[in-house]
Amino acid sequence: MVTNCLCTQLPITRGILKGIVFTKRAESIKRCNSTVGFIGLGNMGRHMARNLIKKGFNIVAFDMNKNAAESLCGEERVVIASSIAELSSKVDSLVTMLPDNDSVMQVYSRDDGIIKNAKKGATLIDSSTVDPKVPQTIGPLAEKQGFVFFDAPVSGGVMAAENAQLTFMVGGLENEFRRLDKILTAMGKKSFYCGKYGSGQAAKICNNMILGISMGAVSEGLNLGVRFGLDPKLLTDVINSSSGRCWTSEVYNPVPGILENAPSSKDYQGGFASKLLKKDLSLAVELANRTCSSVPLGNKAFQIYEQICKSQYADRDFSIIYKFLNESKGKI
Repeated sequence: MVTNCLCTQLPITRGILKGIVFTKRAESIKRCNSTVGFIGLGNMGRHMARNLIKKGFNIVAFDMNKNAAESLCGEERVVIASSIAELSSKVDSLVTMLPDNDSVMQVYSRDDGIIKNAKKGATLIDSSTVDPKVPQTIGPLAEKQGFVFFDAPVSGGVMAAENAQLTFMVGGLENEFRRLDKILTAMGKKSFYCGKYGSGQAAKICNNMILGISMGAVSEGLNLGVRFGLDPKLLTDVINSSSGRCWTSEVYNPVPGILENAPSSKDYQGGFASKLLKKDLSLAVELANRTCSSVPLGNKAFQIYEQICKSQYADRDFSIIYKFLNESKGKI
């Protein structure tokens, strides 16, 4: 029994639409008029949902994972739905934060998914990072059924999600973009309209390819300096006062002990898993192939993260590349 929750076990079926859920008493949603559905309560999603709560929204949430659902169960103004169909039928706006292409397609397009069960006129916001082809498929389907759909992936990582400092890159109908203001402002600091369906995803994929290359470059430079005998804190200060300065060196440093709150100082636990960056880099390589773009550095970053994920580090934060390079002793 979880505080203020009734524990209900449902049959587990293949996919992500049903699972073990917790249902909170509905009285708690009466205090606020604005209710948002939230599907996907993982490392990013649970913080995003909590920030909506802090801004006065009620939340109807769903996640097939028992522990993820439980993470919001004790919050005020939260109801955990028993299914995606139930959640979709109860809200006028809905955010999804899911791990991959198949999950997003499944949640939106199945008979017990969002499009078949949402209220007419509902605003549907997908903040997952997926191939642009996914929103290019879902957007017209949603529009045909009377919904307003946006792909709105985010940048900033777990710390930005926790502190409502995310950046949103949005694709969809430009004349409907303003309807996102209150929801996105509650979870982030900036939102950019990038163009038609899939444009938000394209912008995010470009950003994350740069992120992967940048983390690799910073990790190589720091590893080289440390192996020569330089103090990593001193070298970091030099870089951050020089032309090598960047987000990965200054905000997300990969060397343990440099930044107290960075995943590298927590044994690379939490943060943005290497397997997820590998997925994003694979999306960049695929998009490059479709657009006949040359991305040699992106390709190399993808190959290195493939190696990282074949080791024991797939679930560690992507800054683990520093440790991986250090352990390779010049063999990569």
